[in-house]
Amino acid sequence: MNPFRWSFRSQFLLGFVACASLIGYALYVQFVQQLMPCPFCIFQRICFAVLGLVFLFGALHSPRAAGTRKAWGLAALAASAAGMGYAGRHAWVQLHPPELPSCGPGLNFMIEQHSWLGAARQVLMATGDCSNIDWQFLGLTMPMWSLVWFIGLAIWALQAAFRRRNTHRFHR
Repeated sequence: MNPFRWSFRSQFLLGFVACASLIGYALYVQFVQQLMPCPFCIFQRICFAVLGLVFLFGALHSPRAAGTRKAWGLAALAASAAGMGYAGRHAWVQLHPPELPSCGPGLNFMIEQHSWLGAARQVLMATGDCSNIDWQFLGLTMPMWSLVWFIGLAIWALQAAFRRRNTHRFHR
């Protein structure tokens, strides 16, 4: 059975399962393997959670109108784009580590001192611990894999939302 031919609801449910699995794996790595996340990792998790919610609500809504399906696809693209930004910047910091070995203050402190937007800006200036490479698979680090997943899930959502669907009741 070709998943690219599944219904909008099934495709979006699969996107939700993928996001939930990725967050579950991140929590496993944090609590079982004791790899503590940096601020970039936290924001990537938030983006996966938002993307997962878009997939879930889109699947529950399961719109018949093409315009509404496209709106859900564009919402998923927006969440994926934010995640791509964080994952891409994190991968860049890992590939080009800064000279100072400090990642800056914790995420809670940054949010208390600034707004969410200010904290996001501070995270993008992150250094030090954010450049540590503690995990690799097939030569790619965790933020690189996150970037691959964000791109893949964005393509998946757009394919589900913009794919032309048969409207005929009887198929030949």
